[in-house]
Amino acid sequence: MTRTEYFGYSPDAAYQTSVAYFSMEFAIDQSLKIYSGGLGFLSGSHLRSAFELKQNLLGIGMLWKYGYYDQVRDKDNNMVPAFIQKDYSFLEDTGIVLSVPVHSATVKVKAFLLRPATFGTAPLFLLSTDLPENDEVSRSITHRLYDPNEATRIAQSIILGIGGGMLLDQLNLQPDYYHMNEGHAVPLNFYLYSKYQNLEEIKKRMRFTTHTPELAGNEEHDFSLLKEMSFFYHMQEHEVKFVLGMEGEKFNYTLAALKFSGKANAVSKLHGEVAREMWGGYDGICEIVFITNAQNQKYWQDKAIAQRVNDNNQQAFLDRKKELKSRLFLQVADQTGKLFDENVLTLVWARRFAGYKRADLLMRDWTRFEMLLKHSKYPIQLIWAGKPYPEDSGANQIFNQIIDKTKAFPNCAVLVGYELGLSSLLKKGADVWLNNPKMYREASGTSGMTAAMNGAINLSIPDGWIPEFALNGENCFLIEPAEGSLSEEERDKKENANLMDALEKTVLPTYYDNPSKWFNMVQSAIKGVIPEFESARMAEAYYKQMYRQAD
Repeated sequence: MTRTEYFGYSPDAAYQTSVAYFSMEFAIDQSLKIYSGGLGFLSGSHLRSAFELKQNLLGIGMLWKYGYYDQVRDKDNNMVPAFIQKDYSFLEDTGIVLSVPVHSATVKVKAFLLRPATFGTAPLFLLSTDLPENDEVSRSITHRLYDPNEATRIAQSIILGIGGGMLLDQLNLQPDYYHMNEGHAVPLNFYLYSKYQNLEEIKKRMRFTTHTPELAGNEEHDFSLLKEMSFFYHMQEHEVKFVLGMEGEKFNYTLAALKFSGKANAVSKLHGEVAREMWGGYDGICEIVFITNAQNQKYWQDKAIAQRVNDNNQQAFLDRKKELKSRLFLQVADQTGKLFDENVLTLVWARRFAGYKRADLLMRDWTRFEMLLKHSKYPIQLIWAGKPYPEDSGANQIFNQIIDKTKAFPNCAVLVGYELGLSSLLKKGADVWLNNPKMYREASGTSGMTAAMNGAINLSIPDGWIPEFALNGENCFLIEPAEGSLSEEERDKKENANLMDALEKTVLPTYYDNPSKWFNMVQSAIKGVIPEFESARMAEAYYKQMYRQAD
């Protein structure tokens, strides 16, 4: 299989440098369920913009038999995960089968290809161990994205990193740069070390994007277990520690990636500051710059919204927004039996469902929350959606508590099935997009970018990408963060009060009493996100800042 065969296009002269982009998940299309959340949304938009710019970049990922999971309801209307086999007629069997050592055994790995023409992306190779020649344990490696079993999770990284490296060799490709989107693919470096026997030679070729703004969230395992699993390919534990200057019993994926890479990037300006502070005390790490995440306009933005905002036609914009709200409300009615009104301000909280993102902050003061829902002058409708990690009992409990607590209110809905399709419906149908994570916990966040592209106003804590965009009262509404010296409980209490103040005193009165100002804010928000937070800017920045070759 030649390069021309799987690209189907010639790279633009500005983007001749060749890049292999490794990611555990890619959100490409609703029909291809190989992603969980923001990491996949980012990599999917990156591949779309790489295709639009005709960059010499290809993706390497995993073909998950059961995807992340299907989010369904049980007989009591609570959310439960279901694992359902996925089949894809549009993926091409390349005929390439690799032999990857895992736990001193040989695992067969097949490569499938998503061609650029299928969904308008750079070529994407997907690896699967679900083959009849493997035993059941080996087959299960590519069954579930982020499998809860520790050994399986480690094996997934081995397949992505070492299997991906082998695939490139099989294709006779020597990319100018290997790019790890998060630390999952770090075993790739040990495969490359077996070829180059030199850390500096790997650093010349390796680039790394870090997404996790706190130490505890960065994956690590015992050196001894990783050695036993063949994670280090042909290297011994003492060699790994010597080459990377690492000590102790735990091997940290992010720290190793920072030591193997010639350059790394954080995913927002604020995250860059946090990452440099977090890792700056370690010897041998590379420079950490920032390239703020972005999303693909062509995929996400409603063309009619864009046209009517561009034409400065307020009434036509409102008419289109009502149409989009009506489409979303069909889904609300279908799932919950509640009929929403397109004339009422609709606030949406929807993203990957993790505890620090505080989906329930809005209802922390229950009395005030009830008053908000029953306000006759300024009515409001609320929608929640998002997928918690299936084994995160705390996040699952919060999700189901919100279902239970809001069941009696006709203007509250919790939707299941948060994937690309529902995400698009929500962003196009929202008037207000709520983002209230704990401060400094959101590396970037991207959902607010695509909501703004579709005429929704962000109501947000100034974390992640937001400080680079926000003009409070002009293109968004900011929730004032509490002082960092307060306890977590006091911060939640204070930020709930600040959120409710913003809603009651500013957001709702502006929407109902000053529609022309609201429309001006919509226009300013779209100008603020495009082109600055559109993924062509990001894809170009990676070439300029990360893939620059010496003249």
